[in-house]
Amino acid sequence: MSRVNDVVIKIATVNGTGSASANGLLMKAIFRMGIPVVGKNYFPSNIQGLPTWYEIRVTGEGYQSRTDKIDLMIAMNAQTYKADLAAVSPGGWLIYDSTWPRNRLLEREDINVFGVPLSRMCNEHFDTARARILMKNIAYVGVIAALLDIDLDVIKTLLSETFASKKHLIDSNLDAIRLGYDYAVKNFSCPLPVKVEAMDKTKGHIIIDGNTAAGLGCVYAGATVGAWYPITPSTSLMDAYTSFCKKYRVDEKSGDKKYCIIQAEDELAAIGMVLGAAWNGARAFTPTSGPGISLMSEFIGFAYYAEVPTVIFDVQRTGPSTGMPTRTQQCDLMICAYASHGDTKHVLLFPANPEECFYMASTAFDLAERLQTPVMVLSDLDIGMNDWMCPDLKWDDKYVPDRGKVLNAEQLEEMERFYRYLDVDGDGIPYRTLPGVHGKGAYFTRGSGHTKFGGYTEDAAEYQEVIDRLLVKWETARTLVPEAEIEYSKINKHAILTLGSCDGAAKEALHDLNNLNVGLNYCRVKAFPFTKAVMDFIDKHDRIYVLEQNRDAQLRSLLMLDADADPKKLVSMLHYNGLPLSSSFVVEQVLKETSKGQAA
Repeated sequence: MSRVNDVVIKIATVNGTGSASANGLLMKAIFRMGIPVVGKNYFPSNIQGLPTWYEIRVTGEGYQSRTDKIDLMIAMNAQTYKADLAAVSPGGWLIYDSTWPRNRLLEREDINVFGVPLSRMCNEHFDTARARILMKNIAYVGVIAALLDIDLDVIKTLLSETFASKKHLIDSNLDAIRLGYDYAVKNFSCPLPVKVEAMDKTKGHIIIDGNTAAGLGCVYAGATVGAWYPITPSTSLMDAYTSFCKKYRVDEKSGDKKYCIIQAEDELAAIGMVLGAAWNGARAFTPTSGPGISLMSEFIGFAYYAEVPTVIFDVQRTGPSTGMPTRTQQCDLMICAYASHGDTKHVLLFPANPEECFYMASTAFDLAERLQTPVMVLSDLDIGMNDWMCPDLKWDDKYVPDRGKVLNAEQLEEMERFYRYLDVDGDGIPYRTLPGVHGKGAYFTRGSGHTKFGGYTEDAAEYQEVIDRLLVKWETARTLVPEAEIEYSKINKHAILTLGSCDGAAKEALHDLNNLNVGLNYCRVKAFPFTKAVMDFIDKHDRIYVLEQNRDAQLRSLLMLDADADPKKLVSMLHYNGLPLSSSFVVEQVLKETSKGQAA
């Protein structure tokens, strides 16, 4: 088994022991060698003490999805040793801390087991208890570097950059790496048959997570107000936005902050603050997850009916209830699409990776203001909190926010009367004003029944007229949202249709299926409502495999409701155990369905 730049490393440690720094160093070193890489973090919902895993996939082909194979397992947690041993693919390698005796009953004849006395070496070399714990993790970086032939000079450069102002930390980290490296070279055949070699495929790319990219995207989009209540896995989005505002939204001369960030007492208060700011003309947003959407629902309905533009980032996690907050799913599609009581339909955007989190931020704000409605960006934990390789993000200084139909003082002065909810252009979108611009633009915002002129009503016909006009706006939204990504492998009547973070696994699966002479067309929807192109794509096929990460086929339901898709041709492929989707799952499901069709 000899492979180059095709290896999966999984590191099992204990939450709170500082392993994140070591794992990040390892992944970044491989990236700096020009090799595509992706990192997946599987961590518990507590501060410390429970098992955590970090998975690094090295792939010269640049695939971004999780894989079910494990070539090299670093088993640093005795609690999970048995499960970690079982997870190693046949022919693979397991590295464990041999400072303490290991139960021989846990051996496997079909893998290679290497013992390295990491704790003993660090206990002998470092003075303090904390240093010994931290340096043990850094030492296994040295072991992996030797086994996979990772360039030590690259690791040294990374350490120098990380601890530029703390030279003593550079030296201690290098000492720990050398301990592991030298032991591996002396005791094992290095490098292994699976190893890495320098490439040039990462030039023009960065390693970033989706929450950081979205936070930067909000700054780029012109957002100046953010309100939120902390909730995993969306909190780091506001953390990122805050850090970028401190860098880019402070007046250089006066030092005045040109942004407002509020940590509210709960999600209900957060969305209320955002709506107030948006009504006053600010670009405002809130990041949350499924439980937060539930609490925000009434205010979201108010924004829909009163037509207040706002942006919500929903970084989805498992449910129901509080679920498993540190595991990923796509389980908020239905609740977001129809959030609130009564007849509501909300524009949703579905980024597939951090790059799209950045660009869809500005798209979300533009759509919200152009349509005068809430727009929700549905990311998930896999995108939001994991490390992805993506192209450099482009900051266009010529970008001008689309504020939509906002009347200025001159336009209002020329008008005889301003009516807030009157459809002048026939697209379902009325004109709006901002407070204080002109006396003629004043109106009373209400969430209760109102007429097209903005007055209060409980008249049946007047209420229905406004609700029907919002449906016209919905059809206008269908022409404005991002178009789906559609690919035809050949003239074929079968296809995969998916969304969001399923994209990486789906595309890898399409490649693998093609090698098995199973050619499928592909559609990744980027928005709800669905565009005409999505409807046409469905019509052209006899069978559509609808791939999504939830139990109840929520995307399939939306396709039937909004695109009037024939349920007989929509075949669900559902993955919902909380782990990111793998291409092997998609391949297995397609082959299973294909064999059913042939048998029939």
